[in-house]
Amino acid sequence: MKKTEFLKIAHQLYDRFHFVPLLYGSLGLEQRLQMDLNAEDIDILIPEAVLREKWNDLVSVMKDNGYLLYDLHEHEFRKAELHVAFASIEDLTPFAGIDLTEIPLAEEEGVRYYLLDLQAYLKVYSASSKDGYRKNTKNKDDSYKIELIKQALDKKGL
Repeated sequence: MKKTEFLKIAHQLYDRFHFVPLLYGSLGLEQRLQMDLNAEDIDILIPEAVLREKWNDLVSVMKDNGYLLYDLHEHEFRKAELHVAFASIEDLTPFAGIDLTEIPLAEEEGVRYYLLDLQAYLKVYSASSKDGYRKNTKNKDDSYKIELIKQALDKKGL
């Protein structure tokens, strides 16, 4: 259900703003690992300029999909049990050392989106595990995900 909702939102973001979003967080990692990690929400990375300059338009797109703005600071929207949060894709480079030009493009049901590869996810979760907030609240989840990523990379010989 979350993946279908992401594809719907990604399609509308492209139609409205002409950019390809990045599926991030546990939902994206689920796709790379091809296993259910019980993702709590849908994390989407988009250009900083959209967050700054077209925020009201983004809110409108989400409202058209039945979402209400839940947390302005976190750019989080909710609809029933679904939670969608937006963040800046440009933050990936200083946060985890990810080269944005090397993020693979995926396509599903005619919708294009970016999806980190396993090595990039390892960088992200390693950086997250050092973050103060996540270290105290999500450390167990991050450690588990890091181990899953390492196992998958070992199987691929990477």
